[in-house]
Amino acid sequence: MTIVIHFHQARYRDFKTYYTEYVQVYLRREFPKLIGYGRFVQLLPAILEPLCVFLQTCFGRCSGIAFIDSSALAVCDNRRIHSHKVFDGLAARGKTSMGWFFGVKLHLIINDCGALLAVRVTPGNIDDRKPVPALVRRLWGKLFGDKGYISKCLKDQLRAQGVELITRLKAKMKNQLLLLADKLLLRKRAIIESVIDQLKNISQIEHTRHRSPVNFMVHLIAGLLAYCFQPKKPSLGLDKALILAPAYP
Repeated sequence: MTIVIHFHQARYRDFKTYYTEYVQVYLRREFPKLIGYGRFVQLLPAILEPLCVFLQTCFGRCSGIAFIDSSALAVCDNRRIHSHKVFDGLAARGKTSMGWFFGVKLHLIINDCGALLAVRVTPGNIDDRKPVPALVRRLWGKLFGDKGYISKCLKDQLRAQGVELITRLKAKMKNQLLLLADKLLLRKRAIIESVIDQLKNISQIEHTRHRSPVNFMVHLIAGLLAYCFQPKKPSLGLDKALILAPAYP
């Protein structure tokens, strides 16, 4: 588990190069009983469950202010969709603002300090609003999202769970009264996009060379854990006591 998580911190582009040219050369002292690369890859599925349990312990605390978003994780090039077999029955075609893709979606909720609060993976064709009730099960306070989360039924359902969903409005929707603090926090929703950017470009959770869905999940969870151990995360530096205080009549 340590080696796989460190791979996503070491900024190597592929795991084989990292293992054969770094771990087996420079980390012999730390891991005196190293095995060969082929055997290591065979044992990767065995650590998926422990990694998932470990990730649960690394989630941040809910502060009453949270941001939600999803990101596409393509598992193959669009030109190879018809011949792709590794994720057959697991991945699906989806569409984002950047265009069509074939893969899965990573749904994230973070707090105002950039710490992960909840994570879920779904096929690429799943509506962003569907996994939200399960994601916010242990949260409270205000949840800020983009226009893709607009839904009166979802808003009512989350309110019953103790969470207030706040989103921007579409062009032809009627204006709604919002507290000034909520309007300002909506403008800060880019913090979660910064987190996703770091997950993809520093932790490198997305690539199209997967040979096994289980190993894909191992490296995805390890990448999320690598982000959790970053000493400095995107943060808003808010005075939450002032922002969450009730408005004067």
